[in-house]
Amino acid sequence: MITKKTPEEITVLKEAGAILAKILKDVAKEVVPGVTTLSLDDRAMELVEDLKVEPVLLGYHPGFADRPYPASMCISVNDCVQHGIPSEDVVLREGDVVDLDMSIGYKGMIVDAGFTLGVGQIGAEARKLLACTEEALAVGIKVAKPGGKIGDVSEAIQKFVESRGFSVVKVLCGHGVGYAVHEDPTIPNFGRAGTGPTIEVGHVYAIEPIVNIGSEDVYFDDAGDGYSVYTQDGSLSAHFEHTVAITEKGPLILTK
Repeated sequence: MITKKTPEEITVLKEAGAILAKILKDVAKEVVPGVTTLSLDDRAMELVEDLKVEPVLLGYHPGFADRPYPASMCISVNDCVQHGIPSEDVVLREGDVVDLDMSIGYKGMIVDAGFTLGVGQIGAEARKLLACTEEALAVGIKVAKPGGKIGDVSEAIQKFVESRGFSVVKVLCGHGVGYAVHEDPTIPNFGRAGTGPTIEVGHVYAIEPIVNIGSEDVYFDDAGDGYSVYTQDGSLSAHFEHTVAITEKGPLILTK
């Protein structure tokens, strides 16, 4: 069931979104060659404590995993598509691309956001990938209007990404958010306009294109950490995400 949030709840979500945007921005400042992804998560936890919010991912136990998630952020590097667990063994290098993905709880509500950035100077193709994925998010948000369909968002993202020569990951999707970190509806990054649930005022979505330079095919590291997802062909992947409320005037980005 897709839940509707009240105007008062959306106000709280916007406050939470501003806090999450600050945390992500501050952690991003630490993304330099030589740092570990664990140190980035440690910084995120410092900010969580200072800003008195809840690190929702820490201890979160999705159905596919055999243990709760052990960190406050998902930090995915290069060909790691999503759900990378911060580690002292993962040291960032010049030219890497790093996705920072985080959810926080604030006054009983939850927001979710993330973005991918480069470590130092990155290659031309990596720059194109990041620009494409960020713009695909904007394209998807723009068409999330009351009375439309979730498929409108899905098709807009897919068409834009594929027009740039990249591929969308189809097994990982956006979702509703607000009372829980994952709610209905599922928001694929591929599909047909005019299909799927109706977009209504009061809905809150985490819209998140996930884009690969190469093939869309990915694999889940079941034999490893049980969470990380990687590109099958070893190509780079990028992810940009905002929590968005649907208002009478259209989509409102909450996590900025």
